[in-house]
Amino acid sequence: MVRQKMLYAATRATVKKEFGGGHIKDELFGTTKEDVSLSGYHKYLVCRSAPAPLTASEEELRQIKLKETQTEISVDTKHQTLQGVAFPVERDAFQALDQLKNKKLNYVQLKIDIQNETIVLANTAYTDVKDLPARIPKDAARYHFFLYKHSHEGDYLDSIVFIYSMPGYNCSIRERMLYSSCKSPLLDVIERQLMMEIVKKIEIDNGDELTSDYLYDEVHPKQHAHKQNFAKPKGPAGKRGIRRLIRGPAEAETAND
Repeated sequence: MVRQKMLYAATRATVKKEFGGGHIKDELFGTTKEDVSLSGYHKYLVCRSAPAPLTASEEELRQIKLKETQTEISVDTKHQTLQGVAFPVERDAFQALDQLKNKKLNYVQLKIDIQNETIVLANTAYTDVKDLPARIPKDAARYHFFLYKHSHEGDYLDSIVFIYSMPGYNCSIRERMLYSSCKSPLLDVIERQLMMEIVKKIEIDNGDELTSDYLYDEVHPKQHAHKQNFAKPKGPAGKRGIRRLIRGPAEAETAND
């Protein structure tokens, strides 16, 4: 049986070539008589025309692309630009950001309500630098605004830092796309309408890296000292150096006399 399978498999290409490959429309493989019957051929045609099987993430991405191509433009359509999608920000979220600007709060966390397509307030708990890692969810994306109080070169500073946390593939494709698309329009609205000065914008995937040294280096990056080039000494004047006078033999004898 094995020998017959090997012979048929080895001679299949030769038979197709001798018969003429251009005359063959379909190739059908079967292990039973029903597979190579007329009904089996009809089943083969149905399976061939069916869409390819997709994983859950691939199916979700296909649905997103399908909705994008079927978008209807109306007064209720969410504002879309080349920079991203501008979801409306809830009133309490704006109020919390205004309090952060006026130093009445030192931490504001925002999240996207995916079902209602709005940006809502998630957390305003008092937060020190050491508390920041615990504020970063490990299974969901978030926007964080932190009032970073610190000293730099003898001056005490209050700097607002924006942190965009995205824990990699622990989030769905739709969530990653929405948070990435809404980030720039959100910051633009906050900086223009609230006149908030954000001194640093950081993107992380893990809260463990938010240490005091990390924040300080991000807000005040180290300046590399200018390296002075070594001054090369001047070479001799001209291509052959300073011209030297050499007396001939006759001139030397006259000078000795």
